[in-house]
Amino acid sequence: MKRDALAIWLGDVVCAAGYSGADAFAREHALKPFRLRQLYHAATKELRDDPGDVTTLPKELRNALMQRGIRFASVEPVTLQRSRDAQTTKAVFRLRDGKAVEAVLMEHFGERTTVCISSQAGCAFACAFCATGQGGFNRNLSAVEIFDQARFFAGEPAQRAKRITNVVFMGMGEPFHNYEAVMGAVALLNDPQGFGLGHRHITISTVGLVDKIDAFTKEDVQVNLAISLHAPTDELRSGLMPVNRRYPLQELMAACERYVAATRRKIFFEYVMLAGINDDSACAKALAKLLRGPLYHVNLIPYNATPDGAFEATSDARIWKFAKILDDARVAVTVRQNMGRDITAACGQLQVESQPKAHLPMSRV
Repeated sequence: MKRDALAIWLGDVVCAAGYSGADAFAREHALKPFRLRQLYHAATKELRDDPGDVTTLPKELRNALMQRGIRFASVEPVTLQRSRDAQTTKAVFRLRDGKAVEAVLMEHFGERTTVCISSQAGCAFACAFCATGQGGFNRNLSAVEIFDQARFFAGEPAQRAKRITNVVFMGMGEPFHNYEAVMGAVALLNDPQGFGLGHRHITISTVGLVDKIDAFTKEDVQVNLAISLHAPTDELRSGLMPVNRRYPLQELMAACERYVAATRRKIFFEYVMLAGINDDSACAKALAKLLRGPLYHVNLIPYNATPDGAFEATSDARIWKFAKILDDARVAVTVRQNMGRDITAACGQLQVESQPKAHLPMSRV
């Protein structure tokens, strides 16, 4: 389904200012379509924060829009933390209703600069090793609230003559639990008349919502798909990820096969390494058997401690031994570099201070 990025952006911005919709907004200010496009271009391409900065608009119009509460930014950065190596920046964003989410900018050595964005405040899926899920679910984000996290960070590296090259939906929340807003954010990120990030530079990660994977398969996009797998058997995965009781591995892998058959695109499988839980040779061999598909790629992720977590990290030596078993079985595998641990910005660590802690953290499997 083709989504209209301008309509998505405009609808959110004007409704936040109290208008009943884009038509009412345009009528009140006698705005021609080209004026609406100017506003959209200023926010999404030029990264302006409000109409007062759009010098292509008449001064009277700028003042009128500001007085009526039109603002481009739907998220407000309240905290910025930089890692000791200066490669990672974590932002806490306050939303319009006071809720908060975290997002992360990763400046890799070389030309690649990645933003990891959130799609929900909190998460309903309670994965045992993830800080976000330990606090439960607050609400979905709108498409613009999701997009604006990347929009904000696009101005950060620009100050250092760098640009955003990749966006990953791997922050707080389950993206496919907020499917339409996430796909709207993808449209905003990709729109060549706006932000202009290529589809192949966007990755969406899911815990494995089979119905939404099937819906995504039918989308006319070339966005990358990542599956949070973390275990090669139903017994082990159900203990780590309650979603597996609803969508067991057989159903999940069948959906992955349908996706590959229809799109001929690679799937990335995320696998967090938990000491004594899912990191032995038997798990590696079972994982290799499960992921025999030619377009499957495994990312092994060192575990990052969380406040209420009951797990320990696998040693580097064991991670590489695990990786060798996969490689020997001709399964494509990468060991992910850890970034931002010192500012709790690494994978699985995002949890705003206002988010409640879990009352009953899951025990070791």
